[in-house]
Amino acid sequence: FQICFLLFAVLYIVSYFIITRYKRKADEQEDEDAIVNRISLFLSTFTLAVSAGAVLLLPFSIISNEILLSFPQNYYIQWLNGSLIHGLWNLASLFSNLCLFVLMPFAFFFLESEGFAGLKKGIRARILETLVMLILLALLILGIVWVASALIDNDAASMESLYDLWEFYLPYLYSCISLMGCLLLLLCTPVGLSRMFTVMGQLLVKPTILEDLDEQMYIITLEEEAIRRKLNGVSSTVEYHMVELERELEKVKSKKTNLERRKKASAWERNLVYPAVMILLLIQTSFSVLLVAFNILYLLVDETAMPKGSGGPGIGNASLSTFGFVGAALEIILIFYLMVSSVVGFYSLRFFENFTPRKDDTTMTKIIGNCVSILVLSSALPVMSRTLGITRFDLLGDFGRFNWLGNFYIVLSYNLLFAIMTTLCLVRKFTSAVREELLKALGLDKLHLSNNPRDSETKPSANGHQKTL
Repeated sequence: FQICFLLFAVLYIVSYFIITRYKRKADEQEDEDAIVNRISLFLSTFTLAVSAGAVLLLPFSIISNEILLSFPQNYYIQWLNGSLIHGLWNLASLFSNLCLFVLMPFAFFFLESEGFAGLKKGIRARILETLVMLILLALLILGIVWVASALIDNDAASMESLYDLWEFYLPYLYSCISLMGCLLLLLCTPVGLSRMFTVMGQLLVKPTILEDLDEQMYIITLEEEAIRRKLNGVSSTVEYHMVELERELEKVKSKKTNLERRKKASAWERNLVYPAVMILLLIQTSFSVLLVAFNILYLLVDETAMPKGSGGPGIGNASLSTFGFVGAALEIILIFYLMVSSVVGFYSLRFFENFTPRKDDTTMTKIIGNCVSILVLSSALPVMSRTLGITRFDLLGDFGRFNWLGNFYIVLSYNLLFAIMTTLCLVRKFTSAVREELLKALGLDKLHLSNNPRDSETKPSANGHQKTL
C-alpha cells in the first residue's frame, strides 16, 4: 500500500504542475466559482494521474518480470512480486472506471451547474443539481447497455446476468469503452506516426543546405519593420486591419525566432542530431509495422497468439520476450513511442484541432475534456499493445476481462487495419513532395488536390518570396 501511495503521489504532483501550466489564469478569483474551479481542478489532476499510471503500468510490469527472472533470490527486490503487480492492475482498472463514470462527469456538471430554481444559491445547491444529473446520466447509460446486451445475446443466462451490476454491468461497460478507445487509437496512432517526423522537424534544427541564413534574417527584419510601420499608420478605428496586421507580425516574429535559433545552433546539432533522430523515428515506425505483420501471421497459424489465448506463466516465471531483457527494453520503448504518437495524432485530427490546450489560456471545461480523452487513450494503450502483438504480456485484473479480445475476426481486422493505415500514412508523408511536383507539371496545382497545411513548411527564399517544401 505504501509503494502504491508513493507512486501515485509522484504522478499526482506532476499532473498538477502540467494542468496549472495550461489552466487559464483568469479563472483564479476568490468567490463561489473559484471553489468550483478548484474542486474541478483537483478531480482533473486525479484523472490525469490515473491516466499516467495506466500508461506506465504495462512497462513497469514488463521490466518487473525481467528483474524477477534475473534476481530471483535477491532480498532487496522481494517487495516486487506478483501480488503487487496484480494489485496495481486492479487499482488502475478501478480508478479508471471511477474517473470515467463518476469523477469527470461530476466535475463537468458541477462546473456548469447553477442550482435549481427556487433553492438558495450556493455550493450545496450546485452539488444537489450535479448529483441529480449524475443519477439521470447513470440511468440512461445503464438502460442503453441493458437494451444493447439484450438485443445482442437474448438468452436466459444473459438476461439473468444483466441484473448483476458489479460482475456484469461495469466490466461490460468498461469493455465497450476500451473498444471505443482502441478504435480511437486506430485512427490517432497511424496519423501520429507520420506526424512525428514533422513535429520533431519543428523541434530540432535542420541542416542548412544551399541556404544563406544571414540574407533570410535580413529579409525577415525588413518584413517586420514594414508591418510595424503599417500598424503605426493604421487608425485605431479600423479594428479589423489591426487584428490582421498583428497576426502577420506574430508570424514574422516566430519565423525570425526560428532563424535566430538556426544561426546559433552548432554544426553537429544541425548536421548530426536531426538526421539521426529522423532515422531513429523511421526505424521505430518500420519495426512497429513489422511486428504487427508478424502478429497477423501468428494469428493465422497459432491460436495462442490471441490476446485471450493463454493465461500466461505468471510474474517472474518466464521471460515475455524472445530476446530476454533487451527485447523487453525494446517493447517498452515501442509502447512509449506509440503512446506519444497517439497523443500527437489525436490533436492532429481535424475534429480535435480546437481541442488542443494552450498555455495559460485553457478553460476548465476544455481541461476536463482533455483529461477524459487522455484517460480513454491511456486505458486502451495496454489493450492495443497486446492486440497488435507489441508485447506478449497477458493483461491482468479487469483489463483482461474484455469480451471482444476473444473474437478472432475483430482482432485480425484490427491488426490489418493498423498495418494498412500506418503504411498509407507513411507513404503519403514521404511522397507528398513528389506528388506536388507532378501536379505542378500537369498543371493541376491550382486545384489544391494535395495541400496539407500541417505538413507543409514555408520559409523565405533569397528573393523574398515564400516557397513551400
